[in-house]
Amino acid sequence: MDEKLQQSFLRFCKINQFEINQKQVEVINLLEEFVYSKKNLLDLFKKDKKLCFYLHGGVGVGKTMLLNFLYSKIEVKKVRMHFNEFMINFHNYRHKEKDDNSITNFVKILKQNYDLIYLDEFQVTNIVDAMILGKLFEIIFKENIKIIITTNIKLNDLYKDGLQREQFLPFISIIEKSSIQKELVLDDDYRKQNLDNVRRIYYPLNEKTSFKIKQNFRILTRDRKREPQNVETKGRKFLIANFYEGIAKFKFSDLCDEKLGSEDYINIANVCKHVFISNIPVFNDVNSNQQLRFITLIDIFYEKKIKLTISCENDLENLGSSQLHKETFNRTLSRLYEMTISLVR
Repeated sequence: MDEKLQQSFLRFCKINQFEINQKQVEVINLLEEFVYSKKNLLDLFKKDKKLCFYLHGGVGVGKTMLLNFLYSKIEVKKVRMHFNEFMINFHNYRHKEKDDNSITNFVKILKQNYDLIYLDEFQVTNIVDAMILGKLFEIIFKENIKIIITTNIKLNDLYKDGLQREQFLPFISIIEKSSIQKELVLDDDYRKQNLDNVRRIYYPLNEKTSFKIKQNFRILTRDRKREPQNVETKGRKFLIANFYEGIAKFKFSDLCDEKLGSEDYINIANVCKHVFISNIPVFNDVNSNQQLRFITLIDIFYEKKIKLTISCENDLENLGSSQLHKETFNRTLSRLYEMTISLVR
């Protein structure tokens, strides 16, 4: 690079009228050193070589913004993926190949294409991933592929209280030995600082809010043709009945009561630009499964830059949560603030 990344980042902040935060600048400097440090690749026999940068912190502190900026500037063989998408690709490959060396062969394909993999929104929620991640990352690091991880969760809290968590602990040990861990802490959630905006959130659930969200949908789809879409995922068909050239309308139950997963949500997002979701309930321990699907859905819609209009049983600050997903749901709420903003012109 002809210019230090810090200088470029400061100029980026100035152009976009972002507040310059020294903690974010510090992370940028550490990331630049990590990406371009040759000793990590040349000293192959060093047991504690750092091939992973594990960046964690609360919602809205700018983790994704920093990594997106870094990704746009660095000149290495690289790929950026949501963690859910990365694991879907891995499981699809294993299902297709069905051989004892599928993990090793999958990593060899990664090595042929990438020197650096950036995994955004890293979280482990199911036992299948928990049991396989240790072996997968062990081989990734043996191939000297660098990994950057962003997450809201401290390393030792990953998959906390999950089924058979003891089988996940080798992964934590591998990451501890191989990673630079950095927590990004800021005082404010930047996503909530746009005060001069109109927000596309309607609550509580009653006739008045039902009318408003339907009216908004009619206005946006007035000159668009209705063309129901069948989205297919591994033989499963999901009908988007209310689909108007990229604008779709669902009830919460359509998306989160059914047995849908990350891959279904990715395929839905691929055909949508603006999604209306009505009747989002207050969350508690009774509907924690639906809440987890909703968390996954919003993560993917956020990644795909989908605009949202929603109606809820309560305002976002009082939408509740199950105990199991309380910490993760804070990120979802923060993203809902950002995704439902219409800037006043």
